[in-house]
Amino acid sequence: MSEEHIPGTGKWREPGVPHKGWQCIGIEDLEEPCHLCQMCEVQIVRYMHTMFHPDYGELEVGCICAGHMEQDLVGARLRETSFKQRLSRRMNWLRRRWRVSYSGNEFINTHDGFNVVVFQNGETWGARFLHKRSGYVRSSQRPYASAEAAKLAAFDAMTDYKIRHEEK
Repeated sequence: MSEEHIPGTGKWREPGVPHKGWQCIGIEDLEEPCHLCQMCEVQIVRYMHTMFHPDYGELEVGCICAGHMEQDLVGARLRETSFKQRLSRRMNWLRRRWRVSYSGNEFINTHDGFNVVVFQNGETWGARFLHKRSGYVRSSQRPYASAEAAKLAAFDAMTDYKIRHEEK
């Protein structure tokens, strides 16, 4: 069943539930359609948008209800598409060809100007990324159980950095 806004169902009908003025504070992949949209209470969703309203609190909803709640259906769809693309890139991150430095650490240079290094520190792993154009360096603050976990943490930190700096 395709996700669609179903007016007049669920909380859309309840007095006291705001229909606009909501803000998305997060999105999550549940890996399969298994969550009942808390706004329309009809649609089963895989990608759950957590919406917040200062006069109501939080609701976990599907993309279409999220778009109507924030009065930006195009923005909600773009947010979900961007989220899905990031998940896909994250899955492919571990499959990329990592090289090994002279000191034995795995590293990769990305097309958008990052150098990422993963290193072992005793029984645990860490990572560091360098944004070559700005000179910004960030090292992992916590230990990881495997090189793969450190690589994924570095990917997340790197993409968060890119998002924060693209907005400026």
